Amino acid sequence: MNQTYLLEWLDLLVTVTLNPSKTDVNEITIVQSKAIIEKTIEQTLFIQSEFKIRVFSLNKEKQIKIVVGNYHSSLIIFLDNVIERSHNVAFERFDLKEVINTLISCFDELLSFIETRFSEYLSLDLRVPSTYLVVSKKKLKQKIDKLKNSATSTINDKKVTAILFDNLYSFVNSKGDEKVTFRQVLYRKQLIKELELLKVMQNEDQANATLDEILIYMNFNCRTFINYFTKCVTDKVNCCENIASKMENLLFYFKEFNQIHIKDGVILNPHQQELKIILSEWFRYEMAYLDKQQHFSVVPFVNRDRKLNKTAIIDSTNDKVLCKLSTDQTALIFRAADELKILIARSMNHVFKTIVPFLSTPNKANLSYDSMRSKAYVAEDRDKELAIDALQCIIKKIKSY
Repeated sequence: MNQTYLLEWLDLLVTVTLNPSKTDVNEITIVQSKAIIEKTIEQTLFIQSEFKIRVFSLNKEKQIKIVVGNYHSSLIIFLDNVIERSHNVAFERFDLKEVINTLISCFDELLSFIETRFSEYLSLDLRVPSTYLVVSKKKLKQKIDKLKNSATSTINDKKVTAILFDNLYSFVNSKGDEKVTFRQVLYRKQLIKELELLKVMQNEDQANATLDEILIYMNFNCRTFINYFTKCVTDKVNCCENIASKMENLLFYFKEFNQIHIKDGVILNPHQQELKIILSEWFRYEMAYLDKQQHFSVVPFVNRDRKLNKTAIIDSTNDKVLCKLSTDQTALIFRAADELKILIARSMNHVFKTIVPFLSTPNKANLSYDSMRSKAYVAEDRDKELAIDALQCIIKKIKSY
């Protein structure tokens, strides 16, 4: 069955009517410019409606992928042409500038429509064309600025809000030739849409969801957010007086966390583990740690530990051993050494509590053993690689003796 080309009018407009090499654009009147703008807006709505009908009329996934991919690629080409055309002196006239700006908005809206509704049929790991990336970042920044000044940044925890906006601004303000994929752009668009919905619900006093829950739902596997979330839970649990109460509260927070759904197919950093996996593993290790504390008597060691802590406080920074690895990398090595029984103590906590007060790093003189222990369960691939590199250097050195 023959199907009409939905972009025919826009295609002709961009490639012929507004092409200075084929048409004298100065002959376009103000009335005609206004008519073009109105027709462009009308076509934008028409294409979205007809495109849905066309896609849903297809039965085979391969056919859908071809149709979606072809229209998506064509729209990007048109957007590139229009942006390039905007720098032409022929379009310095006010009404023609309005035509160009309307077209840019039109193509951006159509691209967002396809990427949001039919993302599963797109090759999201392809690199985004530079012109499309510029337009996308500009639109995203406008929405981020608006959100930052809205209720979202005042109702929710200011620390997690700062983490969120630092990450978003870092993306839209980034420059250079780094590869940015459609997946990365689409993720930010979807995240901002969720934040806008949260803002509307908060204004209507209908929202029970917190910003934390939105970020977990959106698989926001940012390391800073992970550290913030685990620290918040740890601080709440440590407020309890005894181990039984700590375990009870930790189980409660774990249950609350598990009840938050994760949106399918979205992730902030596709090269890292999913947020749900990372935090679930952290919860399980923390529960295992508290469980061990319940089964081992710590009374005989209290005085000795207090003495150790006191000694650690009295000792000057100069008496500490400087470790060139970061706290995260050191934590991974200690955890592995404990689990392999290379370092033998009554618990992993005791390994960290005994060793860490006598260590420092180039960035920090006084290290928290509890913080380092927690980081042992939340490992980034880069920290794993650097820890392995350090151990391989040690192996090589030992072999040379």
